[in-house]
Amino acid sequence: MPAMAAPESGASTGTIVGQKVQSLRGDLARLQANVARHQQDFTAARASVQHDSQAYFNTVARINSRLQTGTTPGNPNLIAEWNQAQTSLDRLSGDIGQLNRVSTQAAADASFASYLSNATRDAFGLQGAVEEDHRQLSEIQTEVDATSVKLDSLLTAVSNEISRQSNYVTNERDNLITLSQAIKNGRLLGPSLTTRAFAPASVARSSIETRRAERAPRSAAAGNRPLVVIRFDRPNVSYEEALYTAVSRALERKPSATFELVAVAPSSGTAAQVAVNSNASKHNAEDVMRSLTNMGLPADRVTLSATTSGDVQSNEVRIYVR
Repeated sequence: MPAMAAPESGASTGTIVGQKVQSLRGDLARLQANVARHQQDFTAARASVQHDSQAYFNTVARINSRLQTGTTPGNPNLIAEWNQAQTSLDRLSGDIGQLNRVSTQAAADASFASYLSNATRDAFGLQGAVEEDHRQLSEIQTEVDATSVKLDSLLTAVSNEISRQSNYVTNERDNLITLSQAIKNGRLLGPSLTTRAFAPASVARSSIETRRAERAPRSAAAGNRPLVVIRFDRPNVSYEEALYTAVSRALERKPSATFELVAVAPSSGTAAQVAVNSNASKHNAEDVMRSLTNMGLPADRVTLSATTSGDVQSNEVRIYVR
């Protein structure tokens, strides 16, 4: 924004109204100085936002590049990069705090500008003025109005920047949670499920089966086919990538979808064996739910239940779309 011109000085006429004019000139000068400072603070805050967001973007891009080509699970170098990205995002939150302070101060001066405009108009009605007093009052009124316009423009720009950056930080915090899960697995998953920007992924059919989301039942009790079946038939089953893809596609088709996780244990064997398998199956379902929340799916959109079945040979977790 261009710098505002200082109000023209005018000699006091010596009248009571002339004294009021001088007081109003002093108030206007202070107001314009404050506005100039707010503009400088806004420019500085935006420069800081640009620097910190670029630092964050570059760090995340490096992590994604490593994950895209594949790396070791829990790579300590990527964990260090992730911590650096978290720091950059925290700095960006601090920048938003500075923008909020500029907004608060500018809003206070907008109120003062309104008061000053009213006081200037009221001064025209005072007794004992000469023509020079009214000429100077007209100058002040013009400057106050111009300053109010600049304040309104500044407040709009600051508000838009706060909204844009706040949404960005909120989304990226969700994406960082998903990224930490990807680092843990050593493979790229994609953005947080809350953003519903999804990427395809391959499915290891020996341990996990996916079905088309539109065929999923509204309830697990309906007996229809689940969206996903994860078979825990061996240690360290890798299911996150395929789970992410299946759930993200379901959300693409039905953004309001909720999910039911059913822990299924074999019903064959002794009572003790069934109890052990049931507990293990429930723990598996809890792990799957944690994976989903780490991917950005809100916990209130997932429910858990458990059952036994004579049709399974190993513990399973079945995910249904509601």
